[in-house]
Amino acid sequence: MPKRFLSLWFSHLITDRLAIRYPELRGKPFVLAGNERGRAVVQASSREAYARGIRPGKAVADARAIFPDIQVYADKPGWSKRLLHRLAGWCLQYTPLPAADPPSGLMLDISGCPHLWGGESAYLQALVSALESKGYHVRAAIADTIGAAWALARYGEQACIAGKGMQREALLPLPPAALRLEARTLEGLDKLGFRQIEQFIDLPAATLRRRFGEELLFRLGQALGEEEEAFQPVLPRVPYEEQLPCLEPIRTARGIEIALRKLLDRLCQRLIREGKGLRKAVFKGLRVDGKTVEISIGTGRASHNPEHLFRLFSLKIPSLEPALGIELFYLEGLMVEKVQLPQEQLWHRSGDPAAVAELVDRIGTRLGSGHMQRYLPEERHWPEHSVRPACSLDEKPDTDWPDSVRPMHLLSVPEPISVMVPLPDYPPLHFKHQGKLVRVARADGPERIEQEWWLQTGPPRDYYCVEDTEGGRYWLFRLGLYGKGKPQWFLHGYFS
Repeated sequence: MPKRFLSLWFSHLITDRLAIRYPELRGKPFVLAGNERGRAVVQASSREAYARGIRPGKAVADARAIFPDIQVYADKPGWSKRLLHRLAGWCLQYTPLPAADPPSGLMLDISGCPHLWGGESAYLQALVSALESKGYHVRAAIADTIGAAWALARYGEQACIAGKGMQREALLPLPPAALRLEARTLEGLDKLGFRQIEQFIDLPAATLRRRFGEELLFRLGQALGEEEEAFQPVLPRVPYEEQLPCLEPIRTARGIEIALRKLLDRLCQRLIREGKGLRKAVFKGLRVDGKTVEISIGTGRASHNPEHLFRLFSLKIPSLEPALGIELFYLEGLMVEKVQLPQEQLWHRSGDPAAVAELVDRIGTRLGSGHMQRYLPEERHWPEHSVRPACSLDEKPDTDWPDSVRPMHLLSVPEPISVMVPLPDYPPLHFKHQGKLVRVARADGPERIEQEWWLQTGPPRDYYCVEDTEGGRYWLFRLGLYGKGKPQWFLHGYFS
């Protein structure tokens, strides 16, 4: 089958994406800026800013001189590359072979696809219309070669389609920049007055090579189809899924368990070969009446142990309703990660990490999702922001736990209390919380905690550890200082 390629060029890729995400930016001039040699430089400009002459490479100060009210946002390195890969994945509905073409394009191998849409013209229009409906400004072209499609998308007419074997004729009126040449080569061609490809395409190869080197001939050969060009498509994610059809509908728990074991054995064998394990999985059954029933599990660390995974699922099998029977079973790995191989040791000072993880998984499955959580320290000053949930048991902390004494039960939001304080900087004699009066017998503090200097927006906190007459211990803090407004008191945690 002869090859056909479709090139997509997003003239304002990142700014279009921002306007899609934040609709209030639509129709307004704005730019993304980055730091270059100590000054802010425009990296991308919206369509409206571009129309005012604010182009990438211009200093932000110059852009403000042209349009003082222009909005400037920080550019994120690698943003366009990640966005192109996501768009390439979206294009899988149009072709099985899409590829990212940085910095602002996609290249699609559409060989054998357009007839499903009624021809290349309808295919091209459907793809472009879908992207434009999302909010992207895009140009597209189809040709036999990658080079010709790239050139026509950027320098040809909108929605240009070069007939089969007609890439040479389509390239003739285009400028030399359409061949993806380096700036030095383009300058040399411009000095000699070559404004279109047709002015030098028929010159002897030896003359062009002597004057411009191999690059011009190589790029010209790629566009004409005389030189090979690498094409690296974005392949779709291979689903981790196994199916088991049944000769007779299954209605018993024993039959469901047998089906589950078979599917787990198949899937775990594949995961073992790839060095991966399940973090989340779902077991589904298609019933005779057309309805689907399912149960799901999650693990603290990636696992490909079928016995462990079966025990997790078996706790939920009674919740499946087979009704008249299940005729097709599915097992799908919703989240798969690389398995961390244990390091060999001469002796063990602690328990087996895998056994600990499996125990945690079993307890979590019995209690239900969300009832067990591991936390890691975070480098933040405010106590309620100083911890974060861990994604898995294998995740390592970025910092050490603080040496200061902290309560085991920390409230996510401090609760206001009313207090009786004898003197400034003294702990309260008693406090009232939710209508209950608590008399303080002992106290320790204060410990002053302030926000990070770049976030400081209010007064500091002075924390006190207090114990009531019944032995209960609390963590209180005063927000603000006496003599500088009216301080407020809060309960933030319990030690026991």
